[in-house]
Amino acid sequence: MKVLLVNGSPNREGCIYTALKEIEKVLNEEGIDTEIYWIGLKAISGCMGCKRCVDNKKCIIDDKVNEFVDKASNYDGFIFGSPVHYAAASGSLTSFMDRAFYSSSCSGKKVFNHKPAACICCARRAGTTSTFDQLNKYFAISEMPIVTSRYWNMVHGNTPSEVMEDKEGLQVMRILGHNMAYLLKCLDLGRKNNIELVKEDNIVLTNFIR
Repeated sequence: MKVLLVNGSPNREGCIYTALKEIEKVLNEEGIDTEIYWIGLKAISGCMGCKRCVDNKKCIIDDKVNEFVDKASNYDGFIFGSPVHYAAASGSLTSFMDRAFYSSSCSGKKVFNHKPAACICCARRAGTTSTFDQLNKYFAISEMPIVTSRYWNMVHGNTPSEVMEDKEGLQVMRILGHNMAYLLKCLDLGRKNNIELVKEDNIVLTNFIR
């Protein structure tokens, strides 16, 4: 079993990385393989709504998003991390997730569906709960079990050293790691005992204006 931890911060080894490492340590102790994936510093365009991904089977903008979606198909769970920018997730991560989730769904790949996911966020002071709500919506619309912790998944600090002083926040990260490992093991046992997912119905789309 493998979990992909996504670092949506412009700082490769900043506060979000520090929090993800705390989760990674627990997952590894639980026998779960991990990789931390940094979205990088290059500009990530937002979704254009062109729907070329339906026929193209990937986003028409061929950048790190397509690389990530291909990689994601080999993972069993996901944790996305973002710093707080104006009480929201970073612009780069928002564009990244918009396109990753939309192109995956429209192309029929559905690499995220039914796989456990969680998000974490970090701020110097405030804006964490709105960021937390924002990121969880990607999972809720994709039939992904959302993994929780003892508190909302956040740490506080302006630098990695300050994050390391947030003892409660770090404990929240560790509990999140344990809960992710537990759910993955439960799902694995289900598959081994031939417990199948409910058969999907055809998608029904209802517009509000006709």
